Amino acid sequence: MATLISGGAGFIAFHLAHRLLSRGESVILIDDLNDYYSTVLKQDRISNLIENYGENVKFLQVNFADHEQLTAALINLSYNKICHLGAQAGVRYSITNPRAYIQSNLVGHLNMLELARERSVPMVYASSSSVYGSNDKLPFSVEDRVDHPLSLYAATKKADELMSETYAHLYRIPLTGLRFFTVYGPWGRPDMAMWLFTKAIFEGSPIKVFNGGDMRRDFTYVDDIVSGVVACLDNPPPDDGQPKAGGSSGPHRIYNIGNSHTEELTDMIAIIEAACGKAAVREMYPMQDGDVRETFADISAISRDLGFEPTTKIDTGVPRFVEWYRSYNGI
Repeated sequence: MATLISGGAGFIAFHLAHRLLSRGESVILIDDLNDYYSTVLKQDRISNLIENYGENVKFLQVNFADHEQLTAALINLSYNKICHLGAQAGVRYSITNPRAYIQSNLVGHLNMLELARERSVPMVYASSSSVYGSNDKLPFSVEDRVDHPLSLYAATKKADELMSETYAHLYRIPLTGLRFFTVYGPWGRPDMAMWLFTKAIFEGSPIKVFNGGDMRRDFTYVDDIVSGVVACLDNPPPDDGQPKAGGSSGPHRIYNIGNSHTEELTDMIAIIEAACGKAAVREMYPMQDGDVRETFADISAISRDLGFEPTTKIDTGVPRFVEWYRSYNGI
């Protein structure tokens, strides 16, 4: 049996697959390899996995938002767990390309729920810290109300949580939603700040610093994130009628998964500069539509239930990313 991972050519999925494969498991990776960011990077991730783990890796180029294509691709394959990481990501992109989010994040999430229902297997799925929107209470807790999203991306992730609650109630499927907080590390996404800043510094181009640099993020190293995801895959929520993290009495948990330490954006930039050996050229911009000034994860629920404890600080994790970036780009 295997774990089915959607968004299988993506950043977190790549590291999750490595972790599962390294302990002797098999993975089925599905991804449509769309061009939201470099398809070469996505293909390089898949190639790396196949080179290291061979026949234990099965990759299928499939659009999970197309239920007929998805069903046909998986009809003869067996898996006993699903990790649904695929989505149209990005807060700012949702301002200009809203329809992509409805198709991938709503229709696609429903299709993955249907797979879990039809196969009677547990599923872990990606939500986002963006659901907290305009909340000004810190740190963000899974018990907080999340009724005021500031972007369509955030709204679709909240909708995914609601759909999952319905499926857990109706079909008793064990489901776990993970609100990720600013994940970074080697093999990361080119649309995220750490990659953009590092690229610009090496090229001598200006970096865009929003809100005059008055921003804080709960930066979470990808290895820590994967430890939490694996813990959730290994421990699906019981159907015992007891209240779960996030408030459900069905077999549905929602967890924050972050570093539980908020950092100044300017401090992160300084660490990148030191790792690159070059100073950044900074251009100041106002706050962007749909963005939030600060994120900060209360991880007490996942720590209590599953023993999750992040260990990587940004002064260790950021240089690791820069070192990988240098190697990958031949700098």
